[in-house]
Amino acid sequence: MGPHPAVAAIRLAVRRVLHDVITECSERASSDIERSRLTTAAVTDRAAAPPPADERPLVLVACSGGADSMALASALAFEARKLSVRAGAVTVDHGLQPGSDLRAAEVVSRLTAMRLDPVESVAVTVGRDGGPEAAARDARYAALDAAAERHGAVAVLLGHTRDDQAETVLLGLARGSGTRSLSGMAPVSGATGRYRRPFLQLDRQTARKACLVQAIPVWDDPHNADPAYTRSRLRHEGLPALEKALGKGVVEALARTAQLSRDDADALDAWAADVESAVRDDTGQLECAKLYALPPAVRRRVLRRAAVVAGAPAGSLFARHIEEIDRLITGWRGQGAINLPGRVEAQRQGGRLVIRQG
Repeated sequence: MGPHPAVAAIRLAVRRVLHDVITECSERASSDIERSRLTTAAVTDRAAAPPPADERPLVLVACSGGADSMALASALAFEARKLSVRAGAVTVDHGLQPGSDLRAAEVVSRLTAMRLDPVESVAVTVGRDGGPEAAARDARYAALDAAAERHGAVAVLLGHTRDDQAETVLLGLARGSGTRSLSGMAPVSGATGRYRRPFLQLDRQTARKACLVQAIPVWDDPHNADPAYTRSRLRHEGLPALEKALGKGVVEALARTAQLSRDDADALDAWAADVESAVRDDTGQLECAKLYALPPAVRRRVLRRAAVVAGAPAGSLFARHIEEIDRLITGWRGQGAINLPGRVEAQRQGGRLVIRQG
């Protein structure tokens, strides 16, 4: 008799991601060997031998102790034993609740019992920039990045589910964000493709059921039910109200919208990257006339890229900032410089758009 359907579903999702990771590591290793072969014949003998066990790629799971991440950790522990992968875990102690250090220690104990190695708890200090949710997220990702570098991990698995994806899309809609924000969370993200989200096609109940049938203890973060947090209100009030008004299937539809939006955003981003050099003069300055001729969606992407390159933090650069820069192109009436986050300013000078730190 096979595993429970919920357990089978989470294991299959993780197995697919691990196969992708292994393939990518093999391709990189082959490429490195081929480059080395050009400079030394000794590589040939070394490449023919099987790699030592400690050279297997390490994959970490980010685990809070909640149902989603505990289900993910259990699936990683099970699948890694069958594949040429080492599996470890990191839990981040945000220090936002009394006893958080003890809870983190409990999570470490449970992860160690799953035979994950290495396993560690990392304490962080949460700032205030962007609000409590954004500040906690920034601190968490900084800790995960540092842990991945410290242990040499090739990937970090995150337990975001289809329900999380739907909430992310609705939050983007509420902010009046563009296509990129509506595309939600990517299955693969991070500068080097470090972060992987195997559960984006699975609902939250599947993960919880997998923990239940495997008798895995889980911790329900009280912040997830606290109406002081926007995502919590959306989860417990907004989405249920939408399902009551529109019927079941809202979560699935929003997740599908995220994928369609991502495809569109990827295509527009590629277009903007291709034309960027064509709208600059010989000195590298953006030419307003050439920018004006671009479709608005492409032009605004070029402007955003230029602002980020000039030093504006991507996470603090909102649609209203780009719209103000865009008016220097489409609604020029002699207005002054536009101030952007990161002490960056955009100004029109002699038919050129100059974006630089002031």
